[in-house]
Amino acid sequence: MPKNYMETVVDYLLPNVLQKYSNICTCEKCIEDIKAIALNNLQPIYIVSQEGHAYAKLNEMSSQFKATAIQKIVEAVEIVIKNVKHG
Repeated sequence: MPKNYMETVVDYLLPNVLQKYSNICTCEKCIEDIKAIALNNLQPIYIVSQEGHAYAKLNEMSSQFKATAIQKIVEAVEIVIKNVKHG
């Protein structure tokens, strides 16, 4: 089954980004909103095989790749901070 590797990247980078904010709610709903917004603004990388996983890991090492992912996560955090929607 195909998997969007960007989900793994966002899950990996998000905790470090969140450490920079003291005013962000870290409830499950807010975290899921941040992930969804970030993923909607990042190009998906679907993998179905070990070769695909290796290619994705190689891309992950690129500083530009990481910077872009972090930028989109930060933008998502800013959106959620301004629009908290607890249920």
